[in-house]
Amino acid sequence: MDIFSAAVMLFLIMDPLGNLPIFASILRHIDPKKRRKVLIRELIFALIIMLMFLYAGEAILNFLNLRSESVSIAGGIILFLIAIKMIFPQPGGVAGLAAGEEPFIVPMAIPLMAGPSILAALILLAHTDPSRMTDWTIALVSAWGLSAVILMFYKIFTKILGEKGLIAVERLMGMVLVMISVQMLLDGISNYIKTAQ
Repeated sequence: MDIFSAAVMLFLIMDPLGNLPIFASILRHIDPKKRRKVLIRELIFALIIMLMFLYAGEAILNFLNLRSESVSIAGGIILFLIAIKMIFPQPGGVAGLAAGEEPFIVPMAIPLMAGPSILAALILLAHTDPSRMTDWTIALVSAWGLSAVILMFYKIFTKILGEKGLIAVERLMGMVLVMISVQMLLDGISNYIKTAQ
C-alpha cells in the first residue's frame, strides 16, 4: 500500500461528512465565539491520539493487557449511547452537556474523529510494515488535514440544510450510527471468540 492509498483509506474511515451533523449538533450548544477554538482543540487532540496509536498502539494494549477487540467493543458501546441521544434528543444535545458547556476529548475527539476503526487501522498499518512509519505518518496527517478542513466549514452545511434539515439529518445519522455501533460490538465479540478458541 502506498501513501496515497493509505491516506484515502484513513480518510474514509474518519468519515468527516458523516460526522458533520454530529459535530454541528454538539457545537450548536456552545457559545458562538468559542466554537472554532473548541473544534480546533478537539481536532488536535484527535490527531495526537491517532499518532500515539500509530507509534505505540500495540505497546499500549500489551502494557494494559488489553486486546484490540476491546477497543472495538468499547467504541461500539460509546457510539451506541451517542446514537441514542441523536435519535431521542435531550437537553444538552448529543454530548449530554449543559448548555454552553464545552466537550473535552469525548465525544468529539474520541470516538467520533479518532474512533476504534481508525485506531485499529493504524495499529494494523504499523504492525504490517514497521519500516514505513514515515509513510504512515504522512498518510495519517494528510487524511486528518482534509477531514479537519471539511469539519471547519460545518457552518456552510448548516446554512444549506437549515435548522429542521439539520435535525432530520442528525436523526438519520443516529439510526446509521446505531447500526455501525452494533456492528463494531458484534465484530469485537466475534473476533474475541475466534481468538479465544
